[in-house]
Amino acid sequence: MNSAAEVSAAPRDARSFRRRLIGLIAVGEVGVLAAMALLIAFFWLLEPAFLSERNIRAILNVVSFVGIIAIGQTILLVAGEFDLSVGSVAGLSAVVAAKLMTAAALPVSVGILGGIGVGALIGLLNGLIVVRLGIPAFIQTLGMLFIGQGLIQVVTGGYPVYPLPEAINTIGGTDLAFGLGWSFAFFIVAALVADFVLRRTVLGRNMYATGGNKEVAHLVGINTSAYKIGAFITVGALSAIAGMFVMADLGSGGTSIGSGWELTVIAGVVVGGVSLFGGAGTVAGGVVGILMLKVVQSGLVVIGVNSNWQQIAVGVIMVMAVGLDIVRRRYFIAGA
Repeated sequence: MNSAAEVSAAPRDARSFRRRLIGLIAVGEVGVLAAMALLIAFFWLLEPAFLSERNIRAILNVVSFVGIIAIGQTILLVAGEFDLSVGSVAGLSAVVAAKLMTAAALPVSVGILGGIGVGALIGLLNGLIVVRLGIPAFIQTLGMLFIGQGLIQVVTGGYPVYPLPEAINTIGGTDLAFGLGWSFAFFIVAALVADFVLRRTVLGRNMYATGGNKEVAHLVGINTSAYKIGAFITVGALSAIAGMFVMADLGSGGTSIGSGWELTVIAGVVVGGVSLFGGAGTVAGGVVGILMLKVVQSGLVVIGVNSNWQQIAVGVIMVMAVGLDIVRRRYFIAGA
């Protein structure tokens, strides 16, 4: 009798263990942190200079720029949409701000607000077209990517905008700690605030509901359209801020600001466990995913791997992350 009970209990124990294991993996940042720790150890064993102060500072500086956008992209993905135009928005906002401060001779504060306004306006436009007109986010934001790239050339004439006011150079040259400046400080504060909002507030819960099941969310009284449009505006404004931090760091409104960021940001947040299908993921996971991508790219450079392989590595990691996301949804979220 006891033997039969033990046999029947064994499959249940196995299923329970499997669900607990998948549940652990489903917390994106846990798995990514473990993978990142292994990668750091691997690169350090091959080349101890990987953990040098200079290299760590370089990684964190780059992460602070794209990480600001990753915060907004995470919120938008949670709401069930995504934005491919974030790099162009960052670049366009930066050169518009630079032009306002130089050619138009407006105060620095007005130039900065103008740049943020450009990003927010593009986000609003993306949101309205996607939500109200029903054009897929892929098509709308891809089109906006090209529009933004063209407008950058129109605004600048193909040349960097400089010299910028001394206040901008001061912002870019400030060393708060460990060689990190205002961009990193803003990134950390924004990440903490956004993570708290998504995890702990009604606004965050409604955002998850909007991305998880829009029809059900609408039935319970959630204005899903407003949440999606608000998420588009947020990612647009954060893209603008990131672009202007790069502008301050370079000391000019360069035409290459934001180039290629869109795919890096999406790859990073997906690696961090943010679902492409909406309704799942955290800001912490997205930030950790971006950090992991930069660790891989920097590690490959330090050990002398050809730059072309960096792109291959990022692509492979992203495909694996999406595959893991599908597994999580099938076996944990869907309960299959």
